[in-house]
Amino acid sequence: MSESTATDHHPDARPKIRLYVDGPLATGQAVGLDHERAHYLRHVMRRDRGDAIAVFNGRDGEWRATIDGFGKGWCSLTVDGRLRAQTAAPDLWLLFAPLKRGRIDTVAEKASELGASRIWPVFTRRTDPHRVNLDRLRANAVEAAEQCERLTVPELAEPVPLDRALAGWPADRVLFFCAESGSAIPVAEAVRAHATRPAAFLVGPEGGFDTRELDAIRNLPFVVPVGLGPRILRADTAAFAALACWQALAGDWAAGGDARPPYRSPDAPATPTS
Repeated sequence: MSESTATDHHPDARPKIRLYVDGPLATGQAVGLDHERAHYLRHVMRRDRGDAIAVFNGRDGEWRATIDGFGKGWCSLTVDGRLRAQTAAPDLWLLFAPLKRGRIDTVAEKASELGASRIWPVFTRRTDPHRVNLDRLRANAVEAAEQCERLTVPELAEPVPLDRALAGWPADRVLFFCAESGSAIPVAEAVRAHATRPAAFLVGPEGGFDTRELDAIRNLPFVVPVGLGPRILRADTAAFAALACWQALAGDWAAGGDARPPYRSPDAPATPTS
C-alpha cells in the first residue's frame, strides 16, 4: 500500500521526497532512475505509479515529477512543472585531510548541508588513511543535498597531495588555513575582511601538519591563517565550524532565506548510499 497522502497528488502540493538526477529537466521530460533509486522509491518509501516526487539536477532548478511505472531494476518519471528556479550557490571550497571511514563520510554529508560547492580531499604528510572512496563520499554528499533542499550538489574533487592542489591555486581565491598554533587572525575577522572573494578552507589531519608543510603553507600569498577559538578541535569539527562561520558572515545565511518545512521527517528512511 502506498504511503502517499491526498496532498501528494494535488498539483500544487510540494512532494515529500526529492531526488538528484543527472539528466535535463523540463516540462514533459522523461527521466529514468537506476536500480538503487527505483528500489528506494518502491520498497523503502512505498511509492507507486501516479505518486509525485521532486527532482533537481543542479542546473535547471527543482521540478515536480510523476512516477510512470516500475520495472525490474528501473523506474520512469515524467516531469510536470518547476517548483523552484535555479539560484546561485555559495562559492565555497573545503580542502581536508581524509579521515577514517565513518568520520570522512560525515565530513562529506555535513559539508554538503553547510553549502560547500567543492569538497576536496588532500593528502598531507601525516594523513591516515591514504586512500579515499570517492564514490562513497559523493553518495553521502548527494543524499545530504536531497535532504537539506539545496539545489546543487557539491563537486567531489579527485584526491591529490596537498602540494599539488596548492600549486595550481587560482589567484583570486582566498584560502583560509585553519591553524592549530602560531599567529592567526580570528576566523570572523578574516572572513569579514575577505567577504567579497571566492573562498576555501583548509583543515589538516588529526596529527596536524608537519613543520615543513606549515612553513610552505604560511608563505603562500593567497593563504590567510585563521584561528577557531581557544580549544583544540577535531579535524571534522574544525571543518564544520569554519564552514558555519563563513556562511553566517559572508554566505547565504547572511542573506536570510525562507522557512520551508523539510521534505522528510528526521526519522524517515534515507536514500541508500553506495
